[in-house]
Amino acid sequence: MKKSSVQLQEKHVIVPENPVSRFLLSDTRAAWIWLVIRLYVGYEWILAGWHKITADTWVGAKSGVALESFVKGSLTKAESGKDVSWWYATFLQDVVLTHSKLFAYMVAYGEVLVGLGLILGLLTGIAAFFGGMMNASYLFAGTLSSNPLLFVLTTWLVLAWKIAGWYGLDRWALRYLGTPWHSKSSSASINQ
Repeated sequence: MKKSSVQLQEKHVIVPENPVSRFLLSDTRAAWIWLVIRLYVGYEWILAGWHKITADTWVGAKSGVALESFVKGSLTKAESGKDVSWWYATFLQDVVLTHSKLFAYMVAYGEVLVGLGLILGLLTGIAAFFGGMMNASYLFAGTLSSNPLLFVLTTWLVLAWKIAGWYGLDRWALRYLGTPWHSKSSSASINQ
């Protein structure tokens, strides 16, 4: 019996990727699609972050005031049982509100950094992941606006990380960081 369980552990199944997802997520011919999405989402993040960086109530003399107002609005929604879960309201109350200045800086500069990463196509998957985290945070806080759309688009960019930055700095940066792209001929020679 022990021998058969070892044999089962050694076997694994590799499910081949379907042609559509292979094209959209791994083929550089689809990189232009991700370029358009990347530039749109990056622009939205830079614009949102720039408004915060240039506002006194986010990172200026009155830093944290705007974030406190946002959090208090979310807490009001939670108290009335609308749009904000109790566990997220607890996080907002106990963590974000008590460190509002720190979170205000993190949000403002985080939005700009995500936008720059996406526009430049530098560490696109990572930038999109953190953008998606911020969108999810805003959604949990009861804010819709463009957040659902941006969350979906950033999730797709994370899935397409291998080619989403092809028309950007990832084309060279990922090669340097140890994630090289291979043409069909070099892939074939590697597999032999």
